[in-house]
Amino acid sequence: MPARVPIARSAILLALLVCIPAVGGDSVRQPVAVPPAPPKPVTSPLPAMDALAGPAGPADLDVMTFNLRYAGNNTPNAWPQRRPVMRNLLTTERPDLIGIQEGLDGQLKELDEDLGTRYRRIGRGRNSDGLGEHAAIYFDETRLQPQRHGHYWLSSTPEVPGSISWGTAYIRMVTWVLFLDTETGRRFCAVNTHLDNHSEYARREGARLITERLADCGPVPTVLTGDFNSPAGPDSVPYRQLTENAHLRDTWAAAARQGPVYATFHGYRPLMAGGPRVDWILTSPDVTVLGALINTHHEGAQFPSDHLPVQARLRLG
Repeated sequence: MPARVPIARSAILLALLVCIPAVGGDSVRQPVAVPPAPPKPVTSPLPAMDALAGPAGPADLDVMTFNLRYAGNNTPNAWPQRRPVMRNLLTTERPDLIGIQEGLDGQLKELDEDLGTRYRRIGRGRNSDGLGEHAAIYFDETRLQPQRHGHYWLSSTPEVPGSISWGTAYIRMVTWVLFLDTETGRRFCAVNTHLDNHSEYARREGARLITERLADCGPVPTVLTGDFNSPAGPDSVPYRQLTENAHLRDTWAAAARQGPVYATFHGYRPLMAGGPRVDWILTSPDVTVLGALINTHHEGAQFPSDHLPVQARLRLG
């Protein structure tokens, strides 16, 4: 007796579907194979500032202040783990101007590679020999052309590299650059700093010196970025000095659109909604602020720094 050929259940069911008449006498149509849907195109993540304020116009200037946290190899949160997260953040956002704090020379050389040839930086180490932490300014050189620049130290002898005064825990300095914006033909001054974390007196005197030196660039719009180690608001001495005496405006308060508020220093702990903003972007009154946000980008549990970057979209007056 010949062996039976096994028949799959699916084949039997298919035959029944084909042969059994439906109500009304019509035969049920044979099932038609549906081709798989094509894969969705891979798209770059939408920059956080674009999500908040829409696409940037040709005259809009995207600015970021970011304390990078100096490079270290102590895990967790060592620089080798943080670097790819920072690279993804910065290459997604692509600010026109970035004021950074705490960057070390080797760390910034790696960041130069990650940002690519579109960006340049101006800055030097704060120590007398040019080493140590930088308060450098990165900029998109396809748009911004530096006209002149300088450095000074937050001390009673500001022209002396590495000088220290007022009970500061560390050497503190300022980098400033006069830029020509080739999109608008306007000039503006970018100023970047990192005030002391130890002495309130040093923060007050540092803010006073910055106020006095804002004229270094001449009568042009000013953008001041920094880690001020003091919560923004009327209780902060450096904040009052810079907003009242220097007549600068807090971009957060002036922004047409704002993202959620978080403490900008988190120290790799859970984010604090509504917490203090110690990282600020201030501008002269002739600058329009279209949007301001605190960027919480992280990948898994890894943040790029112990600070959150602060961003503002500006339009020069």
